[in-house]
Amino acid sequence: MTSAQATTVQLAERRPRLTGEEMLASLVPPPQFRGATFETYRADDAYPSQQESKELLQRFATHGSAPLARGGLFSFGRKNKRPAEMKPGVYLDGGFGVGKTHLLASIYHAVPARRKYFGSFIEYTALVGALGYKNTVDLLTGSALLCIDEFELDDPGDTMVMTRLLAELVRTGTRLAATSNTPPNALGEGRFAAQDFLREIQSMSDSFETIRIDGVDYRQRSLAGGAVVTDPDDYESALVSIDGTASDDDFDALISHLAQVHPSRYIRLVEGIDLVGLRGVRQLTDQSEALRFVAFVDRVYDAQIPISATGAALSDVFSDEMLDGGYRKKYLRAVSRLIASTHA
Repeated sequence: MTSAQATTVQLAERRPRLTGEEMLASLVPPPQFRGATFETYRADDAYPSQQESKELLQRFATHGSAPLARGGLFSFGRKNKRPAEMKPGVYLDGGFGVGKTHLLASIYHAVPARRKYFGSFIEYTALVGALGYKNTVDLLTGSALLCIDEFELDDPGDTMVMTRLLAELVRTGTRLAATSNTPPNALGEGRFAAQDFLREIQSMSDSFETIRIDGVDYRQRSLAGGAVVTDPDDYESALVSIDGTASDDDFDALISHLAQVHPSRYIRLVEGIDLVGLRGVRQLTDQSEALRFVAFVDRVYDAQIPISATGAALSDVFSDEMLDGGYRKKYLRAVSRLIASTHA
């Protein structure tokens, strides 16, 4: 049934802007995880470390006041730590799709504090870029918790800035929780990146307790095959059937536009969109274009916006050369999210 309220817009015509204050206010879990709790985290019984990680992170979030389940705390073969001995930071180490972001959001919601922040690495570095390093430190000093999702290890300069920022905040009592992506040339389908993470953050490594989470991509547990391709004859109907706003962009036009918008503003690019429509999807062969598209997909997925696309399947959007290269993990995570978004 066609909705009389359906409207369409072009993302390639949007020029989003964000002030530093708006960036700070946006540092909360994305819509998908605004209701995430430890209780709603569905641990896979085939991987006991998921349940064990949840229990340990509950203790971290509540300063050890959460009750211990049978079996108690664990530390991967090391002597169990009492809550008081836990470090000021935890690093959630595991492949994509094992629920790291859900657990990170659960920590955020469980910490009983007014001043706490949740954002991706790129959002924090964008905040520094907008406000300056000193102003960012001043604004974040006194916060109880900083959650950093997808800590980027690809840019040494940004990594050093974030490491310095986090060290200053830890000295004033802020606690940290982080996940990360693998750095260039760290191959593997979401294999554990703890050593890479700890090496890259150097002086901060002693502040983090590594929590390893095994498992397989939950998005693929119930989805078979690749991304859904919309028939061109059905594409228009898909757009106008939305009770709200759908975007309608030529794939190449969107890819070109992403180069003109800072990735920190991609979330504003899709603000108010209820369906992302893409015409003429093709395989990407340029690394810069592909990485920008990954950042875009992350924001679309975080906002839980379904995608309708014609042309090549979005699960085939990255070339074999890219999937065999140093950013393999990022591309595979994006493919997983694209499949889920086209099945939504």
